[in-house]
Amino acid sequence: MKMRASLAFIAAVLSLQSALLHAAPAAAPQSATKLTFGDATTLFIADWKGVRIYALPVAVKSPAGKPFNLKDIQAAIAAALQVPQTSLRFEDLAVQPGSEVAYVALTVKHGKSSSPAIVSVDSQGKVSRVDLRKTSSSVAITDQPSASESFWRDLPAQSLTVTDMKFYQGKLYVAGLSNRSFASTLRIYDFPFQGNARASTIEMYHPVHNQIETRAPIRSMVVMQVGGEASLVAAYTCTPLVTIPLKDLQDGAHIKAKTVGELGWGNAPVGMVTYKQGDMDYALIANSSRSADLLTLSDITDGASKPGLTTPIEVPAKPYAGVKAIMTPLSAVMRIDNLNDNLLLALRRDTTSGDMQLVSIPKGAYLRLSDFVNEYDFPDYQYPAGDKFHDFHKFARGIEGYSELAR
Repeated sequence: MKMRASLAFIAAVLSLQSALLHAAPAAAPQSATKLTFGDATTLFIADWKGVRIYALPVAVKSPAGKPFNLKDIQAAIAAALQVPQTSLRFEDLAVQPGSEVAYVALTVKHGKSSSPAIVSVDSQGKVSRVDLRKTSSSVAITDQPSASESFWRDLPAQSLTVTDMKFYQGKLYVAGLSNRSFASTLRIYDFPFQGNARASTIEMYHPVHNQIETRAPIRSMVVMQVGGEASLVAAYTCTPLVTIPLKDLQDGAHIKAKTVGELGWGNAPVGMVTYKQGDMDYALIANSSRSADLLTLSDITDGASKPGLTTPIEVPAKPYAGVKAIMTPLSAVMRIDNLNDNLLLALRRDTTSGDMQLVSIPKGAYLRLSDFVNEYDFPDYQYPAGDKFHDFHKFARGIEGYSELAR
């Protein structure tokens, strides 16, 4: 009896030591390429160079309640970091829930070397450097791709160890690559961190390529209640849309994701958010090479209730299949997140100046009036009685910083 108790005690100690080993905080991240918030006080940082994920405590601020109209955020960030603007590579964006403060992850180039940086930015343009040494805990990423593998000569496969992260009900879901033969992997970490991730490999049918794919990783994902069941809704490059019930993500499992839509070829998703407007739940996918895709939860649920796509599309004549998306005019967007119930926040490049911007965009309209010059903008234009755009134009000109034009 004593022997059994001693063995149990030793096993418990070893288990605790293992958990502490994996969850121990390191000095600071060596890279910062993906961000997501767990709650308002915890920012998760993916560090592919250090092969870890960090939890960083952040202070909660009262929301300013003002839109973002920062037309050259690159200059402001470079000044705060005391580096040349040309040294900055923008990696990711995450808005702190409830505070309306943006956190931007960057890689700062120093000749042939680089270092990570994260800054917080408020709607007034105040940029503050985040102290990356103040992480509270971290956890190892296992099975990273080989250091000898690369894409297009100069893109390390290891830089795709984490391609997206989402936190849901005490668990951090991490998409990316591993060194397994089925390289597309979903890792799940309990938080507070308690040891190695549970990892599932993923395959899906790609209607553009007409093949089962097991290597290319998920690029953007969200958690939604699909048919009343918590599920990942995820998009890949070129742009198949899949659903995966969370309950299927067991350690060591090989998952066959259901392809519910094909949203178009020659494109990579760069961000995905969910929100509610009225009685409708939506998922919005920002894209690298075309307008954004707006999807209703009801359409996704309907697609998930069917067998899924198994046949190719016709490129270029018929580029879409399955769940239909609503075109939304978001262009040149690098990253996107919810700012509040009514506004999105976009990190984007101005297509004429090349300046990096951090600007708010109304949900439901998905555009900024000041990006265009049209009939309504001429000073002698008079709105006819009952014009359906008048109220929106007045609202949009105000939040974009042109209140004197809100006639």
